[in-house]
Amino acid sequence: MQLIDGNAIAESIIEELTATVSQLVGPKPVVAFIRVGEDPASVSYVRKKQKTAERIGIESRLHLFPEEVAKDELFARIDELNADPAVNGILVQSPLPKHIDETETFNRVDPKKDVDGFNTVNIGKLCQEDDSGFVACTPAGIVELIRRSGIETEGKHVVVLGRSQIVGKPAALLMMRKAVPGNATVTVCHSRTADLPAITRRADLVIAAIGRPNFLTADMVKDGVAVIDVGINRVEDASRKSGYRLVGDVDFEGLSKKASHLTPVPGGVGPMTVALLMHNTVRAFRAANGIH
Repeated sequence: MQLIDGNAIAESIIEELTATVSQLVGPKPVVAFIRVGEDPASVSYVRKKQKTAERIGIESRLHLFPEEVAKDELFARIDELNADPAVNGILVQSPLPKHIDETETFNRVDPKKDVDGFNTVNIGKLCQEDDSGFVACTPAGIVELIRRSGIETEGKHVVVLGRSQIVGKPAALLMMRKAVPGNATVTVCHSRTADLPAITRRADLVIAAIGRPNFLTADMVKDGVAVIDVGINRVEDASRKSGYRLVGDVDFEGLSKKASHLTPVPGGVGPMTVALLMHNTVRAFRAANGIH
């Protein structure tokens, strides 16, 4: 079984981006982060993104709003950033407060600066296989894991567990596209799928993003399957100081005995999301400045 080291692959992408940015003459890429409220996970995620940007040579600008911010005030700031030619990428950290609609907020971001890939225009471009758009960072990171690990997808059966707009749907579209990785036959499963194990047992590759700890077990897959585990779930663990440990959507111990390739949690897909966000930001900068 080949363990897919997401940390190492993300590190190689960051090194590549650092070399690219260091060769730029004049202004450097700029990404704006918008965070609403003080959700601990959001604070941590944004801080990590800022540190990675700084390391690469990308300038990051953080815009903070209180939990009770009015939608009009938030949207006015997004409009300002859309109009600022110095800003190449805009990321609105989710989750947002319940009184602000996330889809409406994502669609407020200029598609050319939507480095998170959540704007309807960019999702539409993915459907049309238009490479000028931005792909959501987690699915894009999954593709890079597959590419750099040498996992074949052409003519293979890929099963995606989960149908979210952030992971499941774009991952399925990427696996269907006329490209490598891609050219796969794709089945999308979800909470209403009947006899799910019968489907996953036919899969050559499973992308698990269903949000349920240790959901995919060894008896649900065939020998030699490749598995990308997107899940990050907290489960109680009295032996840990924190009182919990992180596990994926896959029973790692069981799958490790049958899988040809397997991502760990943590250290698999997670680091790739940040690396691909930086990749998209550099792409946005190059496009805005006519650099091919």
